[in-house]
Amino acid sequence: MTATAPAPSPARAARATAYLPRLALVLAALLASLFTAASPASAHAALTASDPKDGAVVATAPAQVTLSFSEQVAMGDDSIRVMDPQGKRVDTGELRDMCSGSTVRYGTALHSGLPNGTYTVAWQAVSADSHPVSGAFTFSVGAPSATSVSLPDRQAGGGPVGVVYDIARYAAYAGFTVLVGGAAFILLCWRRGSAERPLQKLVVRGWVTLTAATLAMLVLRTPYTGSGKFADVFDLDGLQAVLETKTGASFVSRLLLLGAAALFIAVLFGAYARRQKTSSAAEAVDETGAGDGTGAEAEAEAEAADEAEKETSDLAFGLAIGGTVVAGGIAATWALAEHASTGIQPGIAMPVDILHLLAVAAWLGGLVALLVALHKVPDIEREAVQRFSKVAFISVLVLAVTGVYQSWRQLGSWSALTGTSYGRLLIIKVSLVAVLVAIAYLSRKWTGRLGAVRSTEDAGAGATGEEPAEVLAGVDVSRETSTGSGSGSGSDAGFDAGAGADPRRAAQLARQRAAREKAREKQVRDADPGRAGLRRSVLAEAGVAVVLLAVTTVLTSTEPGRAAQLETNRSTAGPAVPNRAVKITLPFDTGGQNGKGTVRLELDPGRVGANTLHLWADGEDGKPLDLPEIKIAFTLPAKEIGPLPVAPDRDAPGHWSASGVQLPLAGEWRIDVTVRTSDIDQTTVHKNVKIG
Repeated sequence: MTATAPAPSPARAARATAYLPRLALVLAALLASLFTAASPASAHAALTASDPKDGAVVATAPAQVTLSFSEQVAMGDDSIRVMDPQGKRVDTGELRDMCSGSTVRYGTALHSGLPNGTYTVAWQAVSADSHPVSGAFTFSVGAPSATSVSLPDRQAGGGPVGVVYDIARYAAYAGFTVLVGGAAFILLCWRRGSAERPLQKLVVRGWVTLTAATLAMLVLRTPYTGSGKFADVFDLDGLQAVLETKTGASFVSRLLLLGAAALFIAVLFGAYARRQKTSSAAEAVDETGAGDGTGAEAEAEAEAADEAEKETSDLAFGLAIGGTVVAGGIAATWALAEHASTGIQPGIAMPVDILHLLAVAAWLGGLVALLVALHKVPDIEREAVQRFSKVAFISVLVLAVTGVYQSWRQLGSWSALTGTSYGRLLIIKVSLVAVLVAIAYLSRKWTGRLGAVRSTEDAGAGATGEEPAEVLAGVDVSRETSTGSGSGSGSDAGFDAGAGADPRRAAQLARQRAAREKAREKQVRDADPGRAGLRRSVLAEAGVAVVLLAVTTVLTSTEPGRAAQLETNRSTAGPAVPNRAVKITLPFDTGGQNGKGTVRLELDPGRVGANTLHLWADGEDGKPLDLPEIKIAFTLPAKEIGPLPVAPDRDAPGHWSASGVQLPLAGEWRIDVTVRTSDIDQTTVHKNVKIG
């Protein structure tokens, strides 16, 4: 912020900024309705494969069912359940850990001698980034059949428990932002604010909110990842199991760090605030000249003042170091348990995530503290606003750098930016940041105008020998207060004299004095048009910041683009084909002599990868037809792949074969068979088949 920045027209800027808070509230309501109507957050670990596959028809019952995931998951003995058509469990209930290297695979054994029919596999786990994941699919033995098992319609982490848990998550992020941002604003921008009651209440409420939200998530963790019933909050065994997980350890660590944060708050608003009050009083005395002395007395006073200033600065430095460590530790409880701890480059991602969270708190939390100060403390110095502008600028730079890295890490491709929920939410978040920066630029102009107005008033006061308007107002308030209460003269003195024996009258007088003081404070606060414009623009910033924080919280519970694309590829691969060869019969007619017949083609196993092809040609009489030439080509029109030619070898009259026929992708393939019965008679026939 610079005092020479061009100032907007007060009337035009006031009209513009008057609508910004309303616009922010409307946007917040629209986003809130969108998030409320949305289904529970997608899981962050994607099921990438299963054996048998979803919808597969196998010839014989498998010995086990296995599931493969895109990242590490936590599973128990009852996490995979397999049920027959009547709903009876046919698995042994024993979880098999089949993970090796980067492969994440779990399975469960099935009982032997399972009859034909359709079987249902239901599974549930906890993703490595702390979010529950669940799903279900079916496979058939022999042939599909009717089943009485219905697939679960409730996702893990949904229902009323999921709603309450998500509210606690929002509250935790908000509490962290206010706690860290408010304390940073006091220490970095306005140290005198440590003695101001409104800022003290703000920081303490942030601490209480974060602590309560963390406790709520800890006790709700068991029903949130399991049954979805509130009664399970009293399950002590479940709570013990939660404490043994990475998420439970992060909650406990956060609570311990919040204990250290309570000590930090006590020192900040206790010893440090008292020293700030003493220092401010000493400065006021020095300015009025009441403390001037001569000789040894003046020198002693100067040394005492220097010593007090040094002690206050040392305490501020210690609070800054300790507060940074505690704030970084609290931010690490998110980084170690959520997105940053999984996926690629976790060793880089976790420190980056900590910096990102601290920058968000310093910017948005400091913005809330500034708004409270502008509304509740009429005499906040212009220098404090300018310092916060520098802190906010640095925070935005850190957010930009860390945000770009996080976006690259979580999206994986440009298509995920518009093709996944994570990418679309990221676009909304970036747009809100741009709006917030634009409003912050307007606040910079108002701050420049605030400085120009105050400087002009001060200069005018110095030339005329008068005090500035705001200083005069403060003197009048102090004089009237001292006259009414200290000297016993004036209206307040008369009221006080007759109110000693009347408690109701005394209470009435107290209310009147409080109302008068509040009116005087408002008069002083609104005397400067630049200050009023700054309050409106900061209020607009705070409104957009609330929406931005909500979007950020939703983003942390949304499936990252990389995992979402894996899940999409799996779901769009189409249903699995039976575990047997693909067989087709194609009639042909080349138009010449002996030009009619049929070709029978068999592709084994009829799946993506290597296949063995056999082809038989029969004449009209049903006998093998030894053709001069036959060609085969495979084309996948949906992906613009092919034609892929295949030249089979002649094994016997009317029989050709080829091994290692590669089909790279699943989908609807077109098989073209070119038949030549003479030197001039030739035709091509084709048929579409589904390759799993």
